[in-house]
Amino acid sequence: MSAALLMTGTAMAQTPIIIKFSHVVANDTPKGKAAERFRELVEKNLKGRVKVELYPNSTLYKDKEELEALQLGAVQMLAPSLAKFGPLGVKEFELFDLPYIFPGKDVLYRVTEGPIGKDLFKKLESKGITGLAFWDNGFKVMSANKPLKTPADFKGLKMRIQSSKVLDAQMRALGANPQVLAFSEVYQALQTGVVDGTENPPSNLYTQKMHEVQSNVTVSNHGYLGYAVIVNKKFWDGLPADIRTGLEAAMKDATKYANAIAQQENDKALEAVRKTGKTDVYVLNDTEKAEWRKALLPVRKDMESRIGKDLINSVVKEAATLGYK
Repeated sequence: MSAALLMTGTAMAQTPIIIKFSHVVANDTPKGKAAERFRELVEKNLKGRVKVELYPNSTLYKDKEELEALQLGAVQMLAPSLAKFGPLGVKEFELFDLPYIFPGKDVLYRVTEGPIGKDLFKKLESKGITGLAFWDNGFKVMSANKPLKTPADFKGLKMRIQSSKVLDAQMRALGANPQVLAFSEVYQALQTGVVDGTENPPSNLYTQKMHEVQSNVTVSNHGYLGYAVIVNKKFWDGLPADIRTGLEAAMKDATKYANAIAQQENDKALEAVRKTGKTDVYVLNDTEKAEWRKALLPVRKDMESRIGKDLINSVVKEAATLGYK
């Protein structure tokens, strides 16, 4: 009996902790590559005590399902886009959806790596979620089957958006009709004409082959898309302290990697779209950018009561500190 108990105890001690890490984009995107880097670091540093199982491309859960699955403990880790937290009831995260709120990546990182980012993560705790890191995925381009050079070009277009009141207001400000769709459904919706266009960082557009069903892409950099790596709070708090420390170290390194490759991957994706010869890639000139900004900046004022005027102003102050007007 003693021998049997010893063998059982040894087997239990060797059973690794499983972290199911689900996300909705392809493996060869910045998020997909960063998730793989995290998995490798965890298994190397924690020497088999933790096993990270990756489920990319909505193979486990779709957009609308994944946060609920995390809260229920059916999956332990996600990296949803920041727009997902508004529908969850944490409206402050829609700050990241505001058009032209980040004049540069330096301002973005001051926000995500500073007190503002930490305060935003604290707001998730009441939802049973612990925030671990912000992962960058760059600024967005617009796409459609017609040139999009001025706000007037959007009039009447059905544009796919994530479920965000800010993105809804953004498209309406351009004269478009916003349509909320899960990311995994966008390609087919574009192909069949359910929607006319969408917005995405180039890496998402290219890896999901959206350019194959969109004849025009406009490099507008009008908005930002990033991710929050989050875990089920009960699961996280229940881990041994040394395991948590090891996971935090792996996440820190994976985050540096994610943020380092984001722009590079988007640049490569945009060039790949150009090389297909099937999609016209247009870069807004200064006059056109000014026209877009004029059309979209009122969204910031309109969303003050939803997101918080003080929070929005804190980002504007960070930008001013870095010399942006």
